[in-house]
Amino acid sequence: MAKQAHDTGEAVGQVLSSAEHFFIKYKNVLIYIVVGILAVVLIYFGYTKFYYEAQQEEARSQMFVAEQYFRMDSLALALNGDGNNLGFLQIIDDYGSKAGKMVYFYAGVCQLRLGQYEQAIDNLKKYKVGDEITTARALACIGDAYVNLNNYPEAVNYFLKAADYRDNTYAAGYLLKAGLTYKAMDKPEEALKMYQRIKNDCPQTVEARDIDKYIGEVAAME
Repeated sequence: MAKQAHDTGEAVGQVLSSAEHFFIKYKNVLIYIVVGILAVVLIYFGYTKFYYEAQQEEARSQMFVAEQYFRMDSLALALNGDGNNLGFLQIIDDYGSKAGKMVYFYAGVCQLRLGQYEQAIDNLKKYKVGDEITTARALACIGDAYVNLNNYPEAVNYFLKAADYRDNTYAAGYLLKAGLTYKAMDKPEEALKMYQRIKNDCPQTVEARDIDKYIGEVAAME
């Protein structure tokens, strides 16, 4: 038993001795590695704290004027700027998403309403993280853009995505858009399904008040 303990102690001693020799031999290399790691960590946190956060703050301040133009319905100024203040497009070019994902939403809605449908789709598709109301609205706006590009299948696809995005209170409006698009595609049976969903699932909405009229229209088409 004593011999076994002695052997174990000797083995541990040899391991410690080997580790000590290794450290002595490669001490400078190990110090350089540790210092290098610390430097990378410090640079990362310095970049995050001082540069990136400063860029975020600057981007948000640039957003303020553009948002004011957006609320005033001055869409061209909101999108392109007024010569002194940046518009959403320049903010995207200069700062990307540092101003927040809403910059893509604002830019896309402006472009949609200004008739720049393909550009609107590109920006609205970049708005992926937001509250359920604006995310659903962004999806529906993509659908509107596809309608104006006469791409009805894609339009319906996005209207349905908007309607099914969680439990948003505007689902009936998106279902109505899907129904009207199906009607334009000469698919009355699909349009009827959309209208029935409004009648059954959203009976208290504004859209439901006149839904029987829409049901009658597509019934006459069959």
